[in-house]
Amino acid sequence: MRILIVEDDALLANGLARVLRQSGYQVEVTSDGLTGLRWVESETFDLTILDLGLPGLDGSEVLRRLRARKQLVPVLILSAREALEERVRLLDLGADDYLVKPVALAELEARVRALIRRGQCAPDPNIRLGRLMLDTVGKRAWLDDEALELSAREWAALEFLAQRVNRIVNKDQIMQALYDWDEEITPNAVEKFISRLRAKLESAGIVIRTVRGLGYYLEKPHDIGDAAT
Repeated sequence: MRILIVEDDALLANGLARVLRQSGYQVEVTSDGLTGLRWVESETFDLTILDLGLPGLDGSEVLRRLRARKQLVPVLILSAREALEERVRLLDLGADDYLVKPVALAELEARVRALIRRGQCAPDPNIRLGRLMLDTVGKRAWLDDEALELSAREWAALEFLAQRVNRIVNKDQIMQALYDWDEEITPNAVEKFISRLRAKLESAGIVIRTVRGLGYYLEKPHDIGDAAT
């Protein structure tokens, strides 16, 4: 297991690295946020331990950029900032855990084990279908590297279909996926959402098929023929 420590306090960083190496982890250390960001994007780590008060690029900005770029490596924040609001802000920004300095080494190691274990068990939240990628956590979609503009209901319909590739779903099932307490969904509304999705996806070869009398299905890109229904 490989861990990256991004911490500008050399004494603390080296001490943490020594303890983790003794526990059998491979550990890399850097003291600035920009280098840490580049390492996570170019190499494979099972966990990043991230300080907030970093030179060049602070830890919260490193975290924001990692999540914006769909980097899913678990992140454990180390910070002297103990205010509840700060902890909540960082967790909402995408941190997986938060420890306040000074750190008890036994607790740090326990949290490291838990985060790595969780990362190994967690399913990939991204769905990739040819040129289309869906982030089911951030509820965003891209065609190639370009963000796809979707309404909340268009997103819900696309996610529902993408999770059931090549499986026929009827209008009632889609209506349940789109339902909320503010507005009733009708069969005609489902048809409109499907039509809008088709218009946005067809240029990338992503096809939503109609099966007359049964419903719709999203076809796997490599199964697509020359014509779309």
